[in-house]
Amino acid sequence: MSGTCRETVEQQAYLTRHLLDYTAAPVVGGTFLRGVLPTRDTVRIVTGASDAVAPDALTVYEVPLTDDDGDPVTAPLVLGWVRMLAAGTPPRSDEFVMGMALLRVDTSLVEPAPPTPVDRVLRVLRTLAWPFTESPPSPPLCGFLLGQGDRMRLYIAVEEANGVIGVDVRLTGALTALLAALPTLVHEKERWAHDPDPHCTHTIDLTTW
Repeated sequence: MSGTCRETVEQQAYLTRHLLDYTAAPVVGGTFLRGVLPTRDTVRIVTGASDAVAPDALTVYEVPLTDDDGDPVTAPLVLGWVRMLAAGTPPRSDEFVMGMALLRVDTSLVEPAPPTPVDRVLRVLRTLAWPFTESPPSPPLCGFLLGQGDRMRLYIAVEEANGVIGVDVRLTGALTALLAALPTLVHEKERWAHDPDPHCTHTIDLTTW
C-alpha cells in the first residue's frame, strides 16, 4: 500500500472511529449517522432517521478529506458541516450513489455548526475510555453502512487488496466469534467477490459464517 493510500486509510479510520457515536446520538434534530463511506479523496457521510435503511430515505454528504490548506479535516469539522446542512431541508440533488441522494459539500461556502453539549460530553468520555495508542486497530475500519434487518457492511482496508474490502455481516448469531476471526477472514482471497459498490474493491459475504 503506497504512502498516500496509507495516509488516506488512516484518515478514514480516524473519522469513522470518532463519528460512530452519532448512530445513537442525533447529528441534529431527528437526523442520525447511518454510514460512513470511504473514497480516495473524500468521506461520504450517510444520514437519515434513526431506523432508515432504504436508499431513498438516506442522504449522503460528500466532504473533502483535506481543508483549503491541504491539512486533514478533523471529525468535529466534518460533523459541523454535515450538521449545518442537515439542519435544514437538503437541496435537491441530481446525483446518486447506491440509490442514495449525493450532495457534494463545498466547504468554502458552509460555516460549520458549533459543537453541542453532547459533543463535549462524548469528547470527554471517549478520551478517557479510548485513550490514544501508538498501535491503531488492525485491519483498520474505514467506514460502514447499516442495512436491512440485522445486516451491516463494514469497509476494512486490506493491504493485499490495495484498497478497501466491503464485509457483509449480521448483527446477530455468533458475533463474538466472527469479530475475533475477522482480521484473518478478510485476507482469504478465495472469499473475495466483485460488487458494484464504488467504495470498495471487493466484498466478502460473512452473513452465514
